[in-house]
Amino acid sequence: KKANINELVAITPLVESEEELEQLQKAFAARIQSFEDRDSFTLPLIETFGGSGSALLSKIFPAIGGYKALNYILESDVPEAVLDWQSPEAIYSIFPYLEQSQHHTAAFSAIARLSSSSRLTDEEKSLILRELLENAETIEEKKQAIRLLGIAKTYTNFQYLSRYLSDSLVQDEVARSLLNVALPPSGDLRGLEGYEVFEVLQKVDTILSNSADVYTRSFLDNYMETMSKDTFFVSMFNGHDLDGWQGLVDNPIIRDTLFGFQRRAKQATADSLMQINWKVIDGKITFVGEGYDNLCSIKDYRDFELLVDWKITKDGDSGIYLRGSPQVQIWDTSKVESGAQVGSGGLYNNQVHESKPLLVADNPVGEWNTFRIIMIKDKVTVYLNGHKVTDNTVLENYWDRTIPIFREGPIELQAHGTDLQFRNIYVKEIHSAPDLSGLEAREGYDLLFNGVNLDGWVGNKDDYVVENGQIVVFPGASGSSGNLYTKKEYTDFRLRFEFQLTPGANNGVGIHAPLQGDAAYLGKEIQIIDDSASIYADLKPYQYHGSIYGLVPARRGALKPVGEWNTEEINVNGDYISVTVNDQRTVYIDLKRIRLEGPMDGKDHPGLDRITGHIGFLGHGSEVRFRNIRILELNQPAGVETDDQGEN
Repeated sequence: KKANINELVAITPLVESEEELEQLQKAFAARIQSFEDRDSFTLPLIETFGGSGSALLSKIFPAIGGYKALNYILESDVPEAVLDWQSPEAIYSIFPYLEQSQHHTAAFSAIARLSSSSRLTDEEKSLILRELLENAETIEEKKQAIRLLGIAKTYTNFQYLSRYLSDSLVQDEVARSLLNVALPPSGDLRGLEGYEVFEVLQKVDTILSNSADVYTRSFLDNYMETMSKDTFFVSMFNGHDLDGWQGLVDNPIIRDTLFGFQRRAKQATADSLMQINWKVIDGKITFVGEGYDNLCSIKDYRDFELLVDWKITKDGDSGIYLRGSPQVQIWDTSKVESGAQVGSGGLYNNQVHESKPLLVADNPVGEWNTFRIIMIKDKVTVYLNGHKVTDNTVLENYWDRTIPIFREGPIELQAHGTDLQFRNIYVKEIHSAPDLSGLEAREGYDLLFNGVNLDGWVGNKDDYVVENGQIVVFPGASGSSGNLYTKKEYTDFRLRFEFQLTPGANNGVGIHAPLQGDAAYLGKEIQIIDDSASIYADLKPYQYHGSIYGLVPARRGALKPVGEWNTEEINVNGDYISVTVNDQRTVYIDLKRIRLEGPMDGKDHPGLDRITGHIGFLGHGSEVRFRNIRILELNQPAGVETDDQGEN
C-alpha cells in the first residue's frame, strides 16, 4: 500500500495470480492520481521497456490510462488489453471488439463500466450508450444499456429513448430511464419541459402505474402538473425523407435581389440537385454527392437553440450555416495543413472576432458528435459533445462584412465534397428580448434581460426562471419567492418593462436597493400587485399597484384585467420619481416632501436617503411574469424630469 511508482514497476514482473494483478492495478490507479499529465509518466516507461515490454505494460497501462499508453497498447501484440482499461479515453477503441464474438461480452461490460465516468459529459455518455444499445446482442445487454442511458439528461437522449417505449421486452426499463432523464437533477427545480416531453411522460406514467413505488409516482405526477407544456424543441428531420428542407439558392444577398419568378426557377434547379446529392439512409441525412450544394431549411429562424448529431469520414469537411451564413465548422482534426487541429465548433469565417474553438472536443473520425448551438441576435455559443467551444461570440457577416449578420435566415447543412451524415436535428425558437426600437436605440437604452438566461442578474435563480423570453417567478417551497437583482447598480434611470399578473399576485420592483435586507425599507419598492383581488380588500393607500411602498400612494385604475400584459415605466431622476402604468401616470413625487412630512406608514425608511443601488424584482410567494425589460441611464441634473411635469 505504501509502494511508490518505481517500486510498483519493479514488482510488476513478479505478479503471478489474477488477484495479485488486480491489487497491482488498483495500486497504480491510486498512485497515478498525483500525476496531472499521465503521459509524462507513461512515456519513460515506454522508452524503458520498449516493444519487448508489451506483456508487462499491458498489465499496468490499463490502470494508469492516458492516450500515450492507449496508443502503445493498441499498436502492441496484446491490443485486447484495452478491454481492461480504467479510464474513458479507451471507449471508442473498445467498440470494434463488440463485433468479435470471443470479446463481445467483455467489450460490452467495459464500455458500460467506463460510460459512467464523471469525466464524461451527459452528451458524451448519450452518444456512447446509444451506440452500445444498438450493438446489444441479448435482452439483458439491451436492458443494461437502457438503464445506463437514464443518467444522461439531454433532450436528444430523451427523444431517442422514447422510440423504445413500445418494445414490451424492455418497456419498464425504458420508462424508468425516461423518468430519470426528464426529472430535474438534484437541487434543481426545472427538468425537461415542453408538450412533447409531457406526452411521453404520460405514457411513462401509465407504464409505471403497476411497478413504481408511491413516492416515484407522486413525484412524477407533481412534475407533470407543474412543468411547462409550451412547445420547446421541434424536430427538423422526420427520419424518413427531406420534408422541410430544400436546395440552396445562392447567398442571402443575391436571393433578396431575385424577382419571384427568378427565385422559383432557381429553387426548382436547386431542389433537383438536392435530390441527387442528399439522401435519407438508415434514418440519417446523408450527403452522397461530390459538390458543394448545401441542404437548406425551408423555414427562416431568428434566435434559436439547435441540437444536431453529425459524423464525418477521414478528411471530412462540413459545417452548419446559421441564418444562411457560414459557419460553425466541422472537420477532421488530422488535417493539420488546413489548421483543423484546433477542432470543430469554431466560427471559421470570422476575421475580427474569435474564429477558433476554445478546445478540441471532437470524437474520433467516423464516430458521432453532437452540437448544441445557441444563436441570439449576432452572438453564437457552441457546445460540442457537451464542452463549450465557442462562447457568446459575434458571427460576422461573411457575405458583406460592412453590416451585421442577418436578423433571420435558414439553417443549412454544408456539403464540402466529402461523406457526412446528420441525425437527431431539433430546434427551439427562442423568444428572446425584442430588439430595441429605433428611437430607444438612438436614445441609448440597454436591454436588462436578454430573454434567454439570467446573465447580468444575481439573487434567487431557483424560483426565478426563464421561459419563452420571459422572467417567471414561481412560488418557492417556503411560499416566499425571494428577490432577483441586477448585478449592476443604478442611480438615475428610466426603466421600462412589461408584466403579467396571476390572480392575487404580489411582487415589486426594488430600486436603489442593497443585495441584503428588506428592499422596501433599505431601498425603495414600487408595488406590483393584483389589487383587485378580494384578499387585498383592506390594502392601505400606499400598497396599491404602482405605489412606492409605505411612502407614496398611486392613482388606481391603470391595471389591465389579470392575465393580460401591462406596460410600466419607472422614472428616477434625483429626488423625483414617477411611475406610469399602461400609459397612465400613477405616481409623480419629489422625495424631499416625504423626508419633510415623514413616510405614510410611519416606519423607518433608511432607503429614502440612498441615491444608488440595484434594481430587483421582489417576490412575495406568487407567480408573476416579466419581459421586454430595458433601461436608460440618465445624466441630467437632479430634479429635472425629461417628460411631462405634474403633481401626484
